[in-house]
Amino acid sequence: MGGVNASFLPRTALITGVIIGALNIVFGGLEYGFASLPVWFYLVQLLLIPAMLVPMFYFPQAAVAHDYLRRAAYFAMGWAVPFAIYKFSLDVLSPTFSPAASLSSYVVVIAAFSLIMAAIRKPMK
Repeated sequence: MGGVNASFLPRTALITGVIIGALNIVFGGLEYGFASLPVWFYLVQLLLIPAMLVPMFYFPQAAVAHDYLRRAAYFAMGWAVPFAIYKFSLDVLSPTFSPAASLSSYVVVIAAFSLIMAAIRKPMK
């Protein structure tokens, strides 16, 4: 990783994980009421902190992949774990939770987002 400070990536993952977890708590609280959020929901958000290390591994590979589908796959793998924690922890709170619908939505969003990011973030030639 060239001239990147060794503490930069873990610090970035920590900050990003905390921000995404906090946003998920805010969205869950606004939708279902903060008092009704179960303790496990708060604890699951802590999983976002180590999960944000996954994009730190795959995104640099995506940045240099010239093949579009390979680049999209790296983006998909990078967001797969953090987005799963974010999405499923919020989805399961719904009284109308459907595992099949939640998983289908997850796959579609990951695929769409990774294809869009791969198109936008082409490496320089």
